[in-house]
Amino acid sequence: MPDRSALEVADLSKSYLLRGGFFDTSRGTVHAVDHVSFSIGRGQTFGLVGESGSGKTTTGRMIVRVVEPDSGRILFWDDESGPVDLARLSNRELRPLRRKIQMIFQDPYSSLDPRMTVLRIVGEPIRATGAATVYATRERVAQVLEMVGLRPEYMGRYPHAFSGGQRQRIGIARALATEPSLIVADEAVSALDVSVQAQILNLLRDLQRRLQLTYLFIAHDLGVIRHISDVIGVMHLGRLIEIAEKASLYRNPKHPYTEALLAVAPRPETWQAPIATAAQPQTELPPSGCSYFARCPYRQDICSREVPRLRDASPGHTVACHFDLKLAGADPQRDGPPEEKESRKSVTLG
Repeated sequence: MPDRSALEVADLSKSYLLRGGFFDTSRGTVHAVDHVSFSIGRGQTFGLVGESGSGKTTTGRMIVRVVEPDSGRILFWDDESGPVDLARLSNRELRPLRRKIQMIFQDPYSSLDPRMTVLRIVGEPIRATGAATVYATRERVAQVLEMVGLRPEYMGRYPHAFSGGQRQRIGIARALATEPSLIVADEAVSALDVSVQAQILNLLRDLQRRLQLTYLFIAHDLGVIRHISDVIGVMHLGRLIEIAEKASLYRNPKHPYTEALLAVAPRPETWQAPIATAAQPQTELPPSGCSYFARCPYRQDICSREVPRLRDASPGHTVACHFDLKLAGADPQRDGPPEEKESRKSVTLG
């Protein structure tokens, strides 16, 4: 693992057994996360984007070990002991590292205990790690509240006294309390008004510069992801299907699913990408080939049989697609079966 990396995820997987019916019998398996691999450079923001059910939140929760992975590696760079595989640690072995890996949750209303004051909420992770005295904890809480734009005298108030944006600032303060190096932000602004979203995103970027933080930022909104990310990974039905630097992904998407996401996101270009043509498959019955086959306007026969693997489409840009697609100018196969139109110039074998 290179020194410049803060986190390296390799072949991370998580499945759930579906049960139901009168006799509570097994109905199949949901592959929530299917052999996902990526790395995040120190001080960078890796944006993980996809629609609901894509597996992005499960991926983030496995990294902080809220959810136990079935297989794979989660290599975290610890300045004291070097790379540590979080997936292999017991809860006892993991405890000293929890102060270095924190999480910001989606809903600022449900993620804060209404019976606790701000002092107790923000100071809870400090007390849990046993890292400070009562006086030192109070001093640290005051410090991080000022970092996120809140007054230290707010420590005695309860969550109901704050707006949604202020509550999310409290959540950010709680994540900063133990001086972490890696923060997983799960839909951290999706529950907020647009104007407040911009304030929180700017705050997170400022904190990153000041504290040299590394972010895994999970969102479904490509506009938000574009604002804050350095590198973006696109997930679909548990699989990571495209990874690229921000400018490359928005200027030249390589996967039809990314193209469909960009088609409904605000962007400066004027071209309109074709929208997916079918409903999303059920997650408990994933397609045998490409996970996007049923919805892809460029699909061909091979797509239904073979799962595409991530490959280099250009320097720093990887994609899980059987073809090299020039999506902005491609002509989707709308008139007849896909296999009858393999000669289209817009699709060439990769």
